Amino acid sequence: MSLSAQIMRLVLRHFVKRNLSVAPEIETLRARMARLLYFIPPPARGTRTTFVDAGGLKALRVATPRSLDGRHVLYLHGGGYVICSPEHYGDFLWRIARVTSAQILCPYYRLAPEHPFPAAVDDAVRAYSWLLAQGVAPRCIAIIGDSAGGGLALATLLRLRDDGLPLPAAAAALSPWTDLAMTGDSVRTNAELDLTLSPERAAWFARHYLSGADPCHPYASPLYGKTHGLPPIFIQVGGDEILRDDAIRMAEKLRAAGSPVEIEICHRMHHVWQLYARVLPEGRAAITRIGAFVERELGRTS
Repeated sequence: MSLSAQIMRLVLRHFVKRNLSVAPEIETLRARMARLLYFIPPPARGTRTTFVDAGGLKALRVATPRSLDGRHVLYLHGGGYVICSPEHYGDFLWRIARVTSAQILCPYYRLAPEHPFPAAVDDAVRAYSWLLAQGVAPRCIAIIGDSAGGGLALATLLRLRDDGLPLPAAAAALSPWTDLAMTGDSVRTNAELDLTLSPERAAWFARHYLSGADPCHPYASPLYGKTHGLPPIFIQVGGDEILRDDAIRMAEKLRAAGSPVEIEICHRMHHVWQLYARVLPEGRAAITRIGAFVERELGRTS
């Protein structure tokens, strides 16, 4: 573990971990997240950031000088389906665009509790369908997401397959939340180790998103879905996460169904450590491996 990661752990334990057992008011939490926008560094020089109408859905498009015109990543942000927006990923999306040589489309999918399940899945499918309507070939698209967005990326694959739509060439799920019923052993065994997510906070998010829906519905919790016939999937998860077993069990189920999958369990990393790439060498290394996977699956000819 790098010195930067050790320092980050101390900071997270002091400023984040101690507040995770408290369920705040939604507006209070959203206000905190809005204030964080002032501290997000600008993207690298040469990055092009624009807003687009993706079939009636507002989305952020990010491209770097390395982004190819014919290659696209549909990125689904995290936030427990309740908070965050593409703008919170201003120091991250350009990194994904650069390592994948792709243009990023990050939709403002509708959030709960105002728009509960399955609104987020509907919007993810709408954004993907918009890319297809623009003439983008499925073989030139990858879907990537983190945390709730990682689970949403996997759920979107299930929905696309079930609806008979052409599937993307690949997908990557970073610290994915695949089981909103929260039955994995790591929810309990890693409760003290995970510095950015707690069982209490995850359950709070789930209640607002599900709004009474079955937590085992496959479009809410892809762990419970049929996982055959999916494109290659790359999963990263931290060893200290409460969602570690969400990722491991999902990989096992994909493998058993014959869907190609790779999983990396990164020692002593917390939930979605990739987002801290500016200060964590472990985050930058993880992003590099995501890029290598996408490059391999999509190919430079796309």
